[in-house]
Amino acid sequence: MIEIAGQSFNLGDPLVILALVGAGILALVLVLLVLAVRASGRSARAAEPLMQQISQLSQTVQGLGQGQAQLTGGLESVSKSQTMTIQTMEVRLAEVQRQMADRLHENAVKSARSLSDLQERMNDTLHGSSEKTTKSLTQLQERLATIDKAQTNIEKLSGDVLSLQDILSNKQTRGAFGEIQLNDIVSKALPADSYTFQATLSNGKRADCLIHLPNPPGPIVIDAKFPLEAYEALVAADTKEATMRALTNLKTAVRAHIKAISERYLIDGETADGALMFLPSEAVYAELHARLPEVVREGFAARVWIVSPTTCMATLNTMRAILKDARMREQAGAIRRELGLLSKDVDRLGTRVDNLDRHFGQAARDVEEIKISADKAGKRARKLDNFDFEEIAPEDESNIVPLGKS
Repeated sequence: MIEIAGQSFNLGDPLVILALVGAGILALVLVLLVLAVRASGRSARAAEPLMQQISQLSQTVQGLGQGQAQLTGGLESVSKSQTMTIQTMEVRLAEVQRQMADRLHENAVKSARSLSDLQERMNDTLHGSSEKTTKSLTQLQERLATIDKAQTNIEKLSGDVLSLQDILSNKQTRGAFGEIQLNDIVSKALPADSYTFQATLSNGKRADCLIHLPNPPGPIVIDAKFPLEAYEALVAADTKEATMRALTNLKTAVRAHIKAISERYLIDGETADGALMFLPSEAVYAELHARLPEVVREGFAARVWIVSPTTCMATLNTMRAILKDARMREQAGAIRRELGLLSKDVDRLGTRVDNLDRHFGQAARDVEEIKISADKAGKRARKLDNFDFEEIAPEDESNIVPLGKS
């Protein structure tokens, strides 16, 4: 027995059992319902993100659809563009093929023309080469003839050289050779009246050349010397001992020449206090200055200056300037005298020009007065020509210019 709300129920009663079972079932249903409701809430809360994802997925699918549609349109556009491009490329390829064909044809024509021109030029070149070869052979023959002639001249020159060696081997002829060379240089550098060849001095010695320089320094002597044997021995020396021996001989020969010139051609009151020794060979002059400078200094001390053809020409040009200056000084007095006379003539000319200017001024004034008188006479003549007999007022005699002196 159970008591509920003041009522007692028998548990063995089927109705009570049924009621209890039904109450239990109802309670179970309520529990299940509550559980279902809770589960439904949790499912709804759990399904919300899923729904959002499903919505996003739907939007994505929709975007993919639109993209697919756009892609389909783009593919169609690309297909159309590709078709147009292919057509354009076909047209261009056809044009390029045509142009290539034209160019190939032009190149073929040009090549054929070039080959023809080249063949013509080759023919002309071969013809010209043949002519040039013929001309060259002719010139070669002429040159060979010239060479033969030159060979003949060389042989003749060899004989002349041998004769020159024969001349130089003799002291007298060698001296004459130096004198001839000295004469040629002096005659080209100085006026004819400023030098004397083979001049005899007061001591009876004869100089090869005497230059007439004014005092100071006075007339100066040039003597030609040619120490050929000593120089040839120096050139031919092949050992040190032979070279020293040849240098000694050359030194001795030059010293002897310096001493002879100093003793013969330096005369007080008659010649300058120095003289020139002319060496007609630049090679000898160079060897002397290169290997024997002490001999050159000895010549300076003895007042004998050694010169070669080149240095002699330079020295003679200096002498020419000295002669020119001396002659200008000689003419200075005459020039000053002529300048004085010229000054007097200029003064006299100035005075006469002033007189002439004064006469011209007076003549101009006279002409002006004559013009005034002529104008007045003309006026009177015109009045008479018009028979104008009205009284003419006497003019002031002071305004009348007389035509001549009374």
